[in-house]
Amino acid sequence: MTDRPLQITVQDLALWRREKREIALLDVREPWELEICGLAGALSIPLQSLPQRTGDVPSDRVLVVFCHHGMRSLHAVNWLRRNGFADAVNLDGGIDAWAREIEPSMEVY
Repeated sequence: MTDRPLQITVQDLALWRREKREIALLDVREPWELEICGLAGALSIPLQSLPQRTGDVPSDRVLVVFCHHGMRSLHAVNWLRRNGFADAVNLDGGIDAWAREIEPSMEVY
């Protein structure tokens, strides 16, 4: 088991990105949502496809998982942690919180 918290804030992620920390981003939203907005460099695997695509998920660094508001990604993080991804963390508030608090020019939905 990891001591890593289950969730991080959008402020935490913004700091990690500024510090150029070795992290991976996993977006578990649906393809239509990706057309509206997203985070550069994020791997896209819709939540329903995650069990079949765990081989595509990086396991060598902290994995920040996000969705629209943070509920689907929280489910994904719990599942990932049970399946060997101890460093998976949920982005609390999801892309919506990121857009509202960090990147206000980003489209919200």
